[in-house]
Amino acid sequence: MTIEQRTDTGPADERLAPTPSADRLPRRLADFATLGDALDYAATGVRGLNFHDARGMLVRAYTYRELRDDALVTARRLVAAGVGPEDRVALIAETGPEFAALFFAVVYVGAWPVPLPLPTSFGGKDSYIDQLRTQLASCDPVLLVYPPELGEMAGEAARLGGVTAIDWAELATRDAPEAMLPEASPDAVAYLQYSSGSTRFPHGVAITHRALLNNLAAHSHGMEVIETDRCISWLPWYHDMGLVGCFLSPVANQMSTDYLKTEDFARRPLAWLDLISRNAGTSMSYSPTFGYDICARRMSSQTRASDRFDLSRWRVAGNGADMIRPDVMQAFVDAFADAGFKASAFLPSYGLAEATLAVSIMPPGEGIRMELVEETELSGRDPGIANDNGHPRRYRAIVNCGRPARDMRVEVREEDGTTLPERAIGKIWCSGPSVMVGYFRDPDATAACLADGWLDTGDMGYLSDGYLYIVGRAKDMIIVNGRNHWPQDIEWAVEQLPGFKAGDIAAFAITTPGGEETPAVLVQCRSSDEGERLRLRDTIRERVRAVTGMNCVIELIPPRTLPRTSSGKLSRTKARNLYLTGEIRPYEVRAA
Repeated sequence: MTIEQRTDTGPADERLAPTPSADRLPRRLADFATLGDALDYAATGVRGLNFHDARGMLVRAYTYRELRDDALVTARRLVAAGVGPEDRVALIAETGPEFAALFFAVVYVGAWPVPLPLPTSFGGKDSYIDQLRTQLASCDPVLLVYPPELGEMAGEAARLGGVTAIDWAELATRDAPEAMLPEASPDAVAYLQYSSGSTRFPHGVAITHRALLNNLAAHSHGMEVIETDRCISWLPWYHDMGLVGCFLSPVANQMSTDYLKTEDFARRPLAWLDLISRNAGTSMSYSPTFGYDICARRMSSQTRASDRFDLSRWRVAGNGADMIRPDVMQAFVDAFADAGFKASAFLPSYGLAEATLAVSIMPPGEGIRMELVEETELSGRDPGIANDNGHPRRYRAIVNCGRPARDMRVEVREEDGTTLPERAIGKIWCSGPSVMVGYFRDPDATAACLADGWLDTGDMGYLSDGYLYIVGRAKDMIIVNGRNHWPQDIEWAVEQLPGFKAGDIAAFAITTPGGEETPAVLVQCRSSDEGERLRLRDTIRERVRAVTGMNCVIELIPPRTLPRTSSGKLSRTKARNLYLTGEIRPYEVRAA
């Protein structure tokens, strides 16, 4: 059964038909002056956005024509409410037609939409309200618009922040008197994007129409978009990969898209692969590493993937937003090769909100490529010098994240700004038309990462034969006795032990009472047996010592304790802060 021939029964309306993948409208690869121009053009075709429930059933087919019509009506309502050019309008980014129309309505008004997160990634009601309040204070909006079901939390955050708030169902009942809408300039700011790590000190990334359209064109050219392509996504719209890569890019490149809500994917991850299987055309779908990991783990070793899935037409299986792990990618191939998935479909990439999104993209069909890098190179020592302890050399597989995107330049630099040669590890800098104009109302933070048109990404890596390899995040590096240690290496070492998985471990540096820096490793433990906890702690300590040669502070903590960013990634910085303030309380483990 193809998606164009769907006859599913259940709560979804059987008469619904998804927007088609093909269109007679000549495809333009994001060659527009503004985002509004892009939607105006897409609305003359038949493609659009398709929203599915938790079981993958279609509940709303939303053509770009309908999206534009709704956005223009909503824009007039916003004008009547006093919203004008360069005002900020905060929007709770729930995946659905309401947010889509609101986002473009704010763009048509000349104001700046500011997508804000849903509560699913935060540690309860109070934490979510505090996060909203902090981001509202940062972007200083004239209005907060939210889904009705979040009225209590959004309303409380708005009240604490002194912001006018309204749920979008109420806004939809207001009159929409005729109003003259401004003509946007390509160099005007299109929206503000908060990076997934924006918590206590949020930075609103200001992206212009010109920067956005340049990056969206780079997506389509880099992935070699073809006529039969269709996007399938569960990524949240408050994160740059979900918002830019899987919402704005399909609009600007006139591609039909099928959506699962992020929380529905979390409950039923294989519904994502069901949607891909039903697509009669070719599929393009992105996920961080953990999404592939969850799906591979959900497949029973007793079940043939081909009994349920057909992944043979999955042309681009994108991977980004977090460190790409070759072992997880291989596990996914092992689980779904029987269903026709090809390893060559993997398309690693690298990007960040400060560059709009994409910095580098792997050419389609090349799949996951790796280089083994000796541990001494990663730690900043001369690789010609033998290991201090005489142990055999250790290597880490570093994934190739592709070539610089169209119009993007990438350099690897020393701390003093000196450009490094190929295969030398250093700080990654990038320059191009899609780099942000700066952080909103934060000139100091802007000056700290922008210099002469170049952006300091804060990430470490190297170039090899024109391809970019990412080693880690500079601020996460643990430096002990002048040697660099990457937290990922420590975390991955623990994950190899039975009973642990990705996301269970956080490694970071702490200062001992004697003033020395040492690694601390927090490990989520599911055992309630005191003896078993003692055994696990000792096993973990020995494992980390074997891999790094260091003695670490090992702390066992309750499940679901480690904090996440709004996009679901582990937040080592927040874990460290919560540990040091005593908000993360380890189990007491005493020797008998």
